This record gives sequence, structure tokens and C-alpha cells, in this order.
Amino acid sequence: MPFGAQCCDDGSVRFRLWAPAAQKVELCLAPAFSNEPASQQSRSVHIPLNRREDGWFELVTDQAKPGSDYFFRIDGQHRVSDPASRFQPRDVHGPSQVVDPGTFDWRDANWRGRPWQDAVIYELHVGAFSAAGTFAGVIERLDYLVDVGITALELMPLADFPGQRNWGYDGVFPFAPDSIYGRPEDLKNLVQAAHERGLMVFLDVVYNHFGPEGNYLRAYAPQFFTERHHTPWGEAINFDGAGSRVVRDFFIHNALYWLEEFHLDGLRLDAVHAIVDDSKSHILAELSQAVRDTIVRHTIRPERHIHLILENDANHSRYLLRSADCQPLQFTGQWNDDIHHALHTLITGERDGYYVDYADRTIDHLGRCLAEGFAYQGENSILRKGVSRGEPTSNLPPNAFVSFLQNHDQVGNRAFGERIVTIADHRAIRAAMAILLLAPAPPLLFMGEEYGARTPFLFFCDFENNLASVVAAGRRNEFAHFARFQDPALRNQIPDPNAPESFAASQLDWSALARPDARNWLDFYRKLLALRREHIVPRLADACAIQSKYKTHGDHGVTVRWSFSDRSELILLANLGSSPLSGFETLPDKILFTTDEIQTPHKTDQLPPWSAAWGLRS
Repeated sequence: MPFGAQCCDDGSVRFRLWAPAAQKVELCLAPAFSNEPASQQSRSVHIPLNRREDGWFELVTDQAKPGSDYFFRIDGQHRVSDPASRFQPRDVHGPSQVVDPGTFDWRDANWRGRPWQDAVIYELHVGAFSAAGTFAGVIERLDYLVDVGITALELMPLADFPGQRNWGYDGVFPFAPDSIYGRPEDLKNLVQAAHERGLMVFLDVVYNHFGPEGNYLRAYAPQFFTERHHTPWGEAINFDGAGSRVVRDFFIHNALYWLEEFHLDGLRLDAVHAIVDDSKSHILAELSQAVRDTIVRHTIRPERHIHLILENDANHSRYLLRSADCQPLQFTGQWNDDIHHALHTLITGERDGYYVDYADRTIDHLGRCLAEGFAYQGENSILRKGVSRGEPTSNLPPNAFVSFLQNHDQVGNRAFGERIVTIADHRAIRAAMAILLLAPAPPLLFMGEEYGARTPFLFFCDFENNLASVVAAGRRNEFAHFARFQDPALRNQIPDPNAPESFAASQLDWSALARPDARNWLDFYRKLLALRREHIVPRLADACAIQSKYKTHGDHGVTVRWSFSDRSELILLANLGSSPLSGFETLPDKILFTTDEIQTPHKTDQLPPWSAAWGLRS
């Protein structure tokens, strides 16, 4: 890795820092920085780095070793942590620590990952998933997840963030797993334990901004940022201006680092619509190509499945194109917000905020998502003041779109973090999940969803005092455009993200599994995922050959058909309304599944409220 601290074969350590605005850079080594006042900095060992070309500084020394804590001192004044630190044992303002990745005993040499058609993704926040809030706490539940039918974990961002709790999207050290969850070796233990059970592990990474506290790049490398572009969360990253070559390499190497050094099976790139890059080759294209090239060069083991997933509000289908043999040319899939929004609008009746784009012809949006992927493929968006959104998806297979009814955004971005089981009819939820879990698109579950968890998932963070008050006020003001929160007094009731209670309330309550209703939910998910594994997954190997079409029935009914290369046909009939609905055809003899509301599965010309039925014609 060209950045940070690298342990050499002879026992020395090479340090590299890109600091184009600095005149002098020194390595600061000391036995304990945490209690050292600034007036006693001279007691530290200070070793000058050698200036290289293009703003680089470099040093190879035998005075550091694995476990050594270090800072860089800029121009004899500012002590800063390493932006490519592998570990921050004392949080974002503390020293970085030298880590030798070669000492970990990997035992997954035979692991090749899993093909994408196997994917059933389970998104979790490491801190809120278990009482321990650690990587080890996740390991304790892996057997349970396998039993449910999960095939892939998706970890919310781990990049070291300020304080003791955070969603992860305010990280400032992209290479350092946050110490609150454990050491880097503990994360590797989690990955290895998952692989031993046949589970893939994906990581959510944030390449559109740095968090607002603990990042000092502007002091010595202001070229990391640009004022030409903007993001909703802070300074935009410079991917296309002067000095951007090193910036691009920083994030490309970060992606490779997680895949190579931690043996991860894939990455989910957060909010790439906020990455503005006017270069001839967009950073997304270059990053995905670097990953593919690395696999070809065998740095990442050949024949290993690596999956790159996007969150992209712009619905750019160009990044999801397939080769002639149906392999992803750039990215494997994208979170499909459209299908969530359509389903949510249908089963809750909510139509304000970003649901306004789905208030009209809602069932048509759902049908199009199931048959074609995106609901918006160039149509104008009311939410975006008439601007067109999306690109056509006619050349994409259904597994290019990840479907969900809940995730961290769709739960946590609600004012009170309510889960769907607390705001929608349970019959409607079961119908919606029967649709998502058996449709060809890969499904994603949010932690606890499978047992009907009622614990909220609130927005939480732990910033220093001044920033904390700004974030709390900003969080509450975000909801001013919702009819429910027009009154400032009501907005003030929204939980403070910085309050420890907001995080505590968001931790899963595993004791709830003892409740009969939780066991019923769990059995429901387990049954559907078993059906998916037996009947749907084998038909997805040739995903590009799948043909699909849909037909709506009134305002709440839909029929969708998928034809596979083996000439079989999968048929969905669904009524997502509160009244019975006629006009459906009768399903074929082989009925895969019907919700409990359908008493006579072979008479499906009329569907009761909140019901779904699946049939398979061979």
C-alpha cells in the first residue's frame, strides 16, 4: 500500500505521507501519547521524513515496530494522525498504531466466496447488533443467521469515527476499523468465522466525504478537497482537479485494502450520487476496474467471487452493465430504493417526503421494479422539481437490483427510528416480504427484521459539544418539510442523536426471540428463504436470459411473470390493498407459496386483502 505505515521484511517500518502543503514532516514516536501535554512534546522521538516528488514524504526506520504509536508533525507545529492509519487505539485525535497484517493466521485458503445469485444479504451495525457491540459479538450469532437462510453479512461502515458511537458515515480514517468494535485482528476473526460457515462479508464504505470531526487533511493536503463541487455532509472530495491523482489512488487502494487484507467478499459504496467527478474516466469506473484487474493479476485469489454494490439515487444503469457471458463489467448490483418506496407507500399510505414520487400509480411503480429494476428510468421526479431521474434498464438482469423493505436508512431516517412492524398492518408486511424474498432480485434484510424486532434504530453519534448541538438541531430541522413536524415543538421531541440513550434504544433485544410473535416472524422468513434456496436460486445462474413482464389490477393488484432459460415460468399474484380484488388468473398446479389470507390456493382469480401467491410452471 503506497500510503501509511508498512512493515518491511527486514523488521523496519516504512512511513509515507502525502503532504503537498507542508515544508517539513517528522515522525513522532513515544511510549504513551495519551497523557503527554503539548509542552512536553520534545520528549518524543522526532525523526524527519525525506521529501520526495509531488508532495510525498517518506521514511524507513528500525525505531518503530508493530504496536508502535505514532503521529506526524507538520512544519514543527501540528501533530496529526496518519490518514491511512490501520488502527486508532485512542480515537480520532489520538496516535495511529503500526499494524503488521502479515501476522494474522488466515485459514480460509479454500474460500472462493459465493456467486451473486446466492445472495441473501443481512445488514447490521456492529455496535447495535449485540450487547457487547463488538466484532466478537457478531460471531456469536453467525450460526443463527445461517439457520435463518442468510448468505451474506453487510457491515455498516467501520472507518474510525469520533466518540464511542456512530452510524459509521462520519468516519475520518478509512483504513482503520473503529477501536470500539475491536482490533483489526478481531475483524479478521469475524470474516474468517463467517467464511467457515459459508457466509460472505460485505463492507459499507464511504467515498463521498470525510466526517466533520477528527480529519486534519486540509492542514497539509488541501488538495483532498474541492470547492467546485458540494455534498450534503461536508466538503466534497477532489476527484477531478489539481492533485486528484493521489486522492483517487487513496480511495482505490482503500477498496483493494479491504478486499485483500481483510478477505472481504465485496463492498457497498455509499451514496455515489454525491461523488461529483468530471474526469474523462469517472472514479467509479476506475475503482471497479482496479478491483477487476487485481483479481486477474491474482493479488486477490483467482476464481474468487467479489461483489461491488452501489447506492446511487441517480439510478445510473450504466454502472450495472453485463458482459456477453453475463458478468458485471463494473458493479454487481445497486440498492433499489424505488422498490422500497413503492412498497412502503402501498402498505403504510405515507406519501410525504421522498414518497411523493410514488404517490401516483404506486402499484405500477412496484410492478416495474419487479419486472425491470428501477421505477424511474428517465422520468421526471416531483421531489427533484421536475428533473429527470434514472436510465433505462432493458439490458440488465433482475439480480442487478437489491430489494428491501427495511435498511438502516429507511428505518433510521425516520424521526423516531420506527421499524415497519410498528407502523403497518402485519398482513401487509407479510405480503410485501413474500414478494421480495421469492422474486429473482437479491433481497436484503435489516438486523432483527427476521424476528419482527420492535427496537427502533435511531440516528446516533458522539460529537464534541459544539458540533453535537449543531448536529442535533440539524437533525430536527430535516423533518420540517413533513406535515407531521410543522410544529417546532414537535420537532424538539425528536431524540438527540448525541444522547447515549439514542444508541442504547437502538441495540437489538435478542430476548424478544422468546416471544411467540417473534418466533412466528422467524419461521415465516426461514420458510420463504428455504423456498428461495430450493426453487429460485437454481434458476438465476443464467440471469441475463430471464424475461419478465407485469400487469396491474386496479390501484393495488399486480401480476408479474419471469421466464427462465429452462423454459420454466415464475408467477406472482399480489393484492396490496385493504379490499378484495378480482381479475387475476388462476395459478398453475405447482404453487410455491401463498400468504395465510388465501384459504384456497388453487382459486386465485380473486385475492383477499394484503395477500400474495407464487406459482411455478415447468
